[in-house]
Amino acid sequence: MNMSEPEQFIAEELRGEMRYDVPMCKHTSWRAGGTVQRMYQPADLDDLLAFMRQLPADEPLVAVGLGSNLLVRDGGLRGTVLLLHGALSGLCMEEDGRVYAEAGVPGAKLARFAALHNLRGAEFFAGIPGTVGGMLAMNAGCYGSEIWQKVLRVQTVNRRGELHLRTPDQYEIGYRSVKRIWDLGFRSLEGTSQADSAKSKIQDPKSSEEFFVAAWLKFEQGDGAAARQEIRELLSKRSASQPLNLPNAGSVFRNPPGEHAARLIQQCGLKGRCIGGAQVSEKHANFIVNTGGATAADIENLINEVRETVLRQTGIELHPEVRIVGELEVGSGKSEVGEVSPTEARSAVPFSTEARSADPLASQDKTR
Repeated sequence: MNMSEPEQFIAEELRGEMRYDVPMCKHTSWRAGGTVQRMYQPADLDDLLAFMRQLPADEPLVAVGLGSNLLVRDGGLRGTVLLLHGALSGLCMEEDGRVYAEAGVPGAKLARFAALHNLRGAEFFAGIPGTVGGMLAMNAGCYGSEIWQKVLRVQTVNRRGELHLRTPDQYEIGYRSVKRIWDLGFRSLEGTSQADSAKSKIQDPKSSEEFFVAAWLKFEQGDGAAARQEIRELLSKRSASQPLNLPNAGSVFRNPPGEHAARLIQQCGLKGRCIGGAQVSEKHANFIVNTGGATAADIENLINEVRETVLRQTGIELHPEVRIVGELEVGSGKSEVGEVSPTEARSAVPFSTEARSADPLASQDKTR
């Protein structure tokens, strides 16, 4: 990889921290993977906007919070990683009772903040080991609740460093999926050169990218003490049912309609299956853990084997929740943003890649 800094970056105009050749195993919850060419941690939202304005139009960009929804292949990642945890950390109550949370706020912190202010309905966030940005990008949830059920509006930034306010009706929101509904007004102007220009801009993946930077959330007034007790019980339940003592990325696969991925994997006799240092957890079959020294290839190969085995034995195709990016081999230039299989569709809102759905199988939560 060419590790030189793009000429567009003017250090004097940026207040955050830029690092080079950063091992992503230190920034992902699987503790595996290659290096990223550049990593930038903005000082705050204004600094992020300044950075985005300097970003080359063709620069690959991945944003990371807690790194719990991301696998970086062993060959590393060209481009830039935005590290948002510890950066976009704004969290406050507004006068109208809404909660304002920036993209880097962890779910557990949001849950405790709401309980402290005698709000109910945020307890489930404590069970999601990710940040607000990632939760918004994939409609993360657990224990029967999802983040977009609480969203009043969101704030996004595009690659030109422009902020936008958006409401839920501007997105197609589904199970672990959030897609922007593009403004149909541009298409109604078809036939004019101006409309053709606008339309081409909308269809350009780079120019149309918007990333979540904050959300305004609504919760019900209630008993804060009861909320804190529910959080404690949720965390205890999670600890009892999930392999939290080993590096993992939360639930690896989405639940198929009317089924549970963990049940299917267990039914196929895959609990305990290992490839290198990667293992299908003995405690929860929808978790893959790093037992020590696992490479990203070990983890990806095990994901593929689980999918193939479940499909062969049950006829049901499992779809991963995790995002796989990077090159298969150092300097190969292949598979910059990887899919576990050609049939796997990804979210169209890629801002933050770390939020997880983290229910234990015992919860029988059909919305996960």
